[in-house]
Amino acid sequence: MAKGYWVSVYPANSEPDRLTTYDKLAGPAVQAGGGRLLSRIPSRGGRVVAHEAGITQRVVLIEFDSFEQAVAAYESKAYQKALAALPDDVQRDFRIIDGVD
Repeated sequence: MAKGYWVSVYPANSEPDRLTTYDKLAGPAVQAGGGRLLSRIPSRGGRVVAHEAGITQRVVLIEFDSFEQAVAAYESKAYQKALAALPDDVQRDFRIIDGVD
């Protein structure tokens, strides 16, 4: 079975500290839903080399055992509470995608 992934890009987040409350709620919600954080750039010493559009803002990649598990985690009460903590003006491009078998 193919894995499922959350891919989040924050193209216009000039103040990452504003996401602290969201991060505190989202982390446990993702783990409870079976998600594993694979990468969060830029932070924790992570590196990025940007090409084409040159976007280097925050990118988060989370892996789940299946696409269905990824969707269920997003729809969970715990994650919806985290979403409510996102500041209204934070721009985010979020996708749930199928992995390759």
